[in-house]
Parts: sequence; structure tokens; C-alpha cells
Amino acid sequence: MAGIRIRDIAIYHPSNKIGNDFYIKHFDDRGIEIRGLLAALGRETRYSIDNEDENALTMGFEAASNVLEQAGLAGEDIDLIAFSSQTPEYIIPTNSVIMHRLINAASHTICIDSNANCTGMTAAFEQVSRQMMANPRIRRALVIGSDHILPHADRNNPVYYAGFGDAAAAVILERDENAVGLIDSIYQTDTCVLYNSVFPAEGLAKLGTKGIAPGEFNVEFTPFDDSICVDAAVESIKTLLADSDIAPESIKAACFSQLSLPNILSVAEKVGIDSSVAVYVGDEFGYTSTSSPFIALHKAVSTGQIERGDKVLFWTVGGGMQNIAVVIEY
Repeated sequence: MAGIRIRDIAIYHPSNKIGNDFYIKHFDDRGIEIRGLLAALGRETRYSIDNEDENALTMGFEAASNVLEQAGLAGEDIDLIAFSSQTPEYIIPTNSVIMHRLINAASHTICIDSNANCTGMTAAFEQVSRQMMANPRIRRALVIGSDHILPHADRNNPVYYAGFGDAAAAVILERDENAVGLIDSIYQTDTCVLYNSVFPAEGLAKLGTKGIAPGEFNVEFTPFDDSICVDAAVESIKTLLADSDIAPESIKAACFSQLSLPNILSVAEKVGIDSSVAVYVGDEFGYTSTSSPFIALHKAVSTGQIERGDKVLFWTVGGGMQNIAVVIEY
């Protein structure tokens, strides 16, 4: 059976780079201390859209254009487009169909929008890989992850407003008779924090009948101890690696959710992965939601941390909550 491998990966972020000082002053003016939070999360800078022309869709297009150029491919070479976002610029038409036009894809190209919150791009990557295994018509797929959270962040909420950043990632998946690619994946769902993050806060139906008052199209966030996802992650990853007969020390890059540096290090330690293998980009990018594990992968590739044939482990967690872990041969 042919493997489904990552042929190329590219990213995009806005040019506007913001350091911690801006957010510290913002919250100091409101009597809210965030220095400890930023230090705990591992934040230093993040990129933020500062104009009306950019959004999740445009960032996704830039990342897609970058990866197509890098791979020497055109839109017509893509058989499936999957666009992952929890902040899609449009609900109708789908963002993947818009992307189809923007890259001049072919008439046979499948278009899918995916929203699994912060697990979105990882879940889309896994599901598209499996669809490609089952459908020989799909030789190449373009998977895009892009979120623009900040317009919907409560300016009085330091986790969302100071912790997140804007960016997009895009990968081209390709059927390859000589590659392994996707090895296995595992999901775990626990709804103990089901409504701790809600967007839109009152639901779409009420927005449609009442209109939008200030703040109603923001994320409604109830703080909780996000370390609760660590044990679920460790359990899932240990099961995944054991079932695939993969030793933790053979993992060359651990591309985890970039929400919290302590969680990354804790999961790696409990699984038996050296901390140097765990890729961290949250200090530069902030938390970019759906794309964060793939921005970590981009760093691992661009710095030479991984080479072809190396094993890479993904893990991330989405609202609700749902964990997903995926192991591949790059």
C-alpha cells in the first residue's frame, strides 16, 4: 500500500510583531497582573493582523501559495483542498471552495472545510491522509490551517488577548509508493470542560434573530486548569506508540499544542521523550490555535531537526475537550 507523506510545508504570518510589553501595559491599566501568566505560558512575541485586508482566509491563501511555489506545483495539481479554521471568514460558501478559485484548482478537486477547534489542522491532516489511502483518485492534497482569534478575544481576558497570535500553515500530502507517511492516530474525548470556551457566546441562531451587540461575537471563556489535558495526552500517546511498536526515544520531533510550554514539557517527560525533541514556537508566534503543531513542524524541518525517514509525533487538544495524537514517518 502506498504511503501518504508530507511533500512540503510552509507557513505565513502577518508582519506586525508585538512583544509582551504591549499586553503588560494593556492589562496593568486595567489592574490585571499578567507577567506570571506570560512567563508560565512561555510567551515573548506574537504576530497580529493590524489591517482590514487580512483574515484567516487570506493568511491561509498566503500559506497555500507559499507551499505550492515551494513544491513547484500549481492549483490544478491538487486533488483535495481541506481548510481548517475555527474562525472561518465565511460559512457560505466554504473557505475551501474560495481557496479553490484563488489557487485555480481543477474541476475534479474535492473541497472540504474542517472545524475541530484547536485540533482542527491535525485532525484534518489525519482524516485526509486516511481518505487518500482509500481513494486512489486523490494523489495530492492541500491541507491548510488558519485562525484569526484576536477580533473575537475579550480585551479583558489575558489568556485569549495576550496569549494568542495570528498565523497559518499549509502542507501538501502526496501518495508515494516508497514512503510510509502516516503510521497511526488516536483520539480521546472528555467533555468535562465542554462549555469553558464558547463562540459565538450566544450561538448563531440568536445572532441571526437579535443582531450583534458589542461583545456578543467574542469568545466566552471560563478559566480552568489546562493541565488536565496532560494525563489524557500521555495515555493516548503511550497507547499509540505501543500499538505501533515505536520506542519514545525514536521520535525525532514532538510537535505538540503550543498553548502552554509547561504542558509540552510535562507530556514529553511522562511519555519518555527528551525535552530537546519537543519543538516550541509559542515564544515567537504565541498560540496560533489550529496551525500550532504544524508551525512547530515547520521549525523542525527548516532547522534540520528532522530529515526524511524520521518519526514525528503530533499531539494537540481542542475545546470541549478532544485530544488527538498522530505519529508519522516524515
